[in-house]
Amino acid sequence: MTKERFAKGGIIKYVVLVLIVIFIVILMLYTSGSSKPFEEIRQSVASVLDKSNLKEKDEASFKRNTGLNAADYSGVMYYASESNLSAEEVLLIRVRSGSQIQEVRETLEARIDSCISDFDGYVPEEVKLLEEAVLNVRGNYIFFAVAPKAEEYLEAFRNSL
Repeated sequence: MTKERFAKGGIIKYVVLVLIVIFIVILMLYTSGSSKPFEEIRQSVASVLDKSNLKEKDEASFKRNTGLNAADYSGVMYYASESNLSAEEVLLIRVRSGSQIQEVRETLEARIDSCISDFDGYVPEEVKLLEEAVLNVRGNYIFFAVAPKAEEYLEAFRNSL
């Protein structure tokens, strides 16, 4: 009986060890970024955007709308709607260091809240888009989208890494 308990205990230890290794591998895959150049990822994402409503914006528009300075990052791609009555925008940022991620995340979350306040009451469909906004961090890349096709854009981002 004692040998049987030892055998079961040994099997359980190995099963737990395998589960821990699988968990670590999944965690590493999820948090890893990409060694691809920013421009390559940018082109992959930009190629799937609905450009009938989204137009590429310059650094001044990026700073005006987000309060962030594009020069602080390794790469910035910013598309937004031409209409003031639309909340649609897509943003891809490659940060220089991991310490910038939290700042950008907080800024974008505050932007969502601010835009919801602005649109609430007179453009409910835009409020719905803002509530369903996608914010995803992978390694040194931050992807943000407020759009009807936000999930499709996110998939293009993930596939480009």
